[in-house]
Amino acid sequence: MRFRSREHAAQILAERLSAAYKNKNPLILGIPRGALPMAEIIADALGGELDVVLVHKLSHPDQPEFAVGAIDESGRLYLADWATELTPQLLEDEKQRQLDVLRRRRNLYTPLRPPIDPLGRIAIVVDDGIATGSTMIAALRAVRTKRPKKLICAVAVASPQALHAMSREADVVVCLTAPAEFFAVGQFFDDFAQVTDGDVVDILQRHQTAAAGAVAS
Repeated sequence: MRFRSREHAAQILAERLSAAYKNKNPLILGIPRGALPMAEIIADALGGELDVVLVHKLSHPDQPEFAVGAIDESGRLYLADWATELTPQLLEDEKQRQLDVLRRRRNLYTPLRPPIDPLGRIAIVVDDGIATGSTMIAALRAVRTKRPKKLICAVAVASPQALHAMSREADVVVCLTAPAEFFAVGQFFDDFAQVTDGDVVDILQRHQTAAAGAVAS
């Protein structure tokens, strides 16, 4: 399965999720930055709230695109098996670098409010694609600690290995395709344009304004 864009994938995911979760006040949590356009569409379709779950991959010092794990904004780590090849100092340096990134993003994305609490709610964590699974695992574990009523992983495309790992972390996994030939998330999208921090801020502000308007009316 190929997707025209993230928006196209989000529309299909929203259809798959609607029967079970529409109008049940779900909390839709996008993983910045790429998943936010998708999370917005899903939140609008389901009548849910929108927020971010802040996690970031930990990169190998010699291969920045290669994830050795991931970290959430509280500092909680998920480490892949191959992270043992890094020295404790290299790992600590990378941890601090990515925590700085997450702090900057929190200050930028939601400067005037705390994160929305998923306690007792249906929480749907959204990403455009999952290669190794490190970032999504960190995101799901971060949300799980807040004790949601139900934890759902929603993703357009995942490698079979990552999909198997997600099934152990989430209560429900909704994945549109899990091809055996998986090299990069972008290969499954005709349009895979970069999502900027500015785009994320605009999406969150737009959704918050719409939600406030709905309450006022």
